[in-house]
Amino acid sequence: MSRRATAITLTCDVRAVLAGRARSLTVPRRDWLRAAIVLAAADGASNTTIATDLGVCEDTVGKWRGRFAREGLAGLVDRPRSGRPARFTAVQVAEVKALACTRPADVGAPLERWSNAELARHAAREGIVAGVSASSVGRWLARDAIRPWQHRSWIFPRDPAFVAKASRVLDLYARIWDGAPLGENDYVISADEKSQLQALRRCHPTAPAQARHGPRVEFEYQRGGTLAYFAAYDVHHAHVIGRIEPTTGIAPFHRLVDQVMTAEPYASARRVFWVVDNGSSHNGQTSIRRMSAAHPTATLVHLPVHASWLNQVEIYFSILQRKAIERGDFADLDALGDRVMGFQDLYNQTAAPFDWKYTRADLLKTASGLALAA
Repeated sequence: MSRRATAITLTCDVRAVLAGRARSLTVPRRDWLRAAIVLAAADGASNTTIATDLGVCEDTVGKWRGRFAREGLAGLVDRPRSGRPARFTAVQVAEVKALACTRPADVGAPLERWSNAELARHAAREGIVAGVSASSVGRWLARDAIRPWQHRSWIFPRDPAFVAKASRVLDLYARIWDGAPLGENDYVISADEKSQLQALRRCHPTAPAQARHGPRVEFEYQRGGTLAYFAAYDVHHAHVIGRIEPTTGIAPFHRLVDQVMTAEPYASARRVFWVVDNGSSHNGQTSIRRMSAAHPTATLVHLPVHASWLNQVEIYFSILQRKAIERGDFADLDALGDRVMGFQDLYNQTAAPFDWKYTRADLLKTASGLALAA
């Protein structure tokens, strides 16, 4: 004799919750199925009818019908599962993580960085574990966001006037010079050269984008020579003035300076500050005197050594590289030069000043941290 199915009665609130799950297109199927079983049971359907309508066995219907009758909505949640017993102790896992934070060379491994597989093999050789898979090691490291195959570079400032030099540039970005605000007729130029731009000619034409994949660029190429691109970026007006040169050097840089300083509004400006790094084209006190002699309203302001990241024109160079050069196919140097100058014109049409947020206060905070570390 079959057992009589448990009667189900729903309150309005509980029915609304279950109906929402049964109608939803985003809930997991298991939650949808359990809600549908309980709703059908509450409407008086038998286990056999519910099983047939939903395509499941009667035992499944009986299981969730009974759980809901005893526990309500809480009964529709999966029970905790014990799972397979752990194969590795917490100490073993901790020792593998510690190994991942160790330089391989310091423990006798002829490597500069670990992979999961190498960590697994080395842990077994050292007796930390009898044996472990690379995937298990990967899961352990992921819990603490340890990625020994990645690294970040850093350099300690060795310019004794680092803070003073960098502060002057950051003040200029904030339109301040020697503690006083810049006037409307003062301009700040960030300048540098992008050297060794290669005209790479692909051996086969680039295939255009198609359904389910983007453009395909031939890896093999022929070299068509190199050129240099000198650029002056107006920090507060987001305007680029540049020129193509066959090579870098003092003379090409000063041709850029002449090009800018003889064009308006810079030719009539009260002051034009030129922010540059310490490249050979514009390095040292001699370059400052040379610029002042040629253009009395121009002031050359050097960044500290190893501080090109504070030069805003480098951001523009990054945009140029990614948008106009990286996947390029250039027949010759003229084609490369046309691309660079064409992108400059296009950029100037819509450019807005960079949202520069690193200030003198941030610099002082960074410097104090470095002092404490030293």
